[in-house]
Amino acid sequence: MFDEDLELQRTYRCTYRASQSESRWLMEILGPLYVDWWITDILRVVKAGKEATVYVCRAHPSRDLDLIAAKVYRPTAFRTMKNDAIYREGREMLDDRGHVVADRRLERALQKQTRIGKATQINSWIEHEYQNLSVFHDAGADVPEPYLHTGNAILMEYIGAEGYPAPVLQSVRLERDEAEAVFERLLENVELMLACGRIHADLSAFNVLYWEGQATIIDLPQAIDARYNPSALALFQRDLERLGSYFRQYGIEMDATGRALDLWARYAATDRGLHGY
Repeated sequence: MFDEDLELQRTYRCTYRASQSESRWLMEILGPLYVDWWITDILRVVKAGKEATVYVCRAHPSRDLDLIAAKVYRPTAFRTMKNDAIYREGREMLDDRGHVVADRRLERALQKQTRIGKATQINSWIEHEYQNLSVFHDAGADVPEPYLHTGNAILMEYIGAEGYPAPVLQSVRLERDEAEAVFERLLENVELMLACGRIHADLSAFNVLYWEGQATIIDLPQAIDARYNPSALALFQRDLERLGSYFRQYGIEMDATGRALDLWARYAATDRGLHGY
């Protein structure tokens, strides 16, 4: 431990000008990644949300990467998450190693919302995002490639260029042919996810990045298992309705409800056993 502390002091660098409290927090969460040769510098904030902040970091030369995105969840994340219960229905609680929580003491802590119970909730939320990214990336969906999950942080593929992070789809203006291509590919992604038995459950133009003609779907901690969540079909329909609403400005029309029901029926006929079928 002493040697690791010395190594961290020697290698830690943060070009990003963080406040004193944020700097301590970043060193605690991301510091070990310097020692483990993942990153060499924290450059800037890409996105600051209520639950987490995404930083762009310089990758260690041994990683054969230039930049890495680090999504870091705040310890108080669940104080701001008011409507997450719908996503946790039918979902197993996971510990920070990805194992299902089967400890009665932890189960009681979760029920009573003690400090340990809240920490377990945050760990589970982060672990689910990492697993969702892994499942979708392996299936060929357009999501950032996940590299590592450690503590309150997930390291993943950075989308954009240095100094120019990819904007969200909501903030860009597309040509009609670009819009059609992006729309069709996003629908393919929705189907790919459903083929994995999962649903993004909060998909909109605000959590799709657009860079060099390609859309990348982000923000996946709430993605649900369609087999066990009783709200799965309703959330799936909402995803398609939101996509349809955004692309309507380009003259692209879609029967969101009909498309959702058709896809649902198709995959319900497989061994996925989607909820409600």
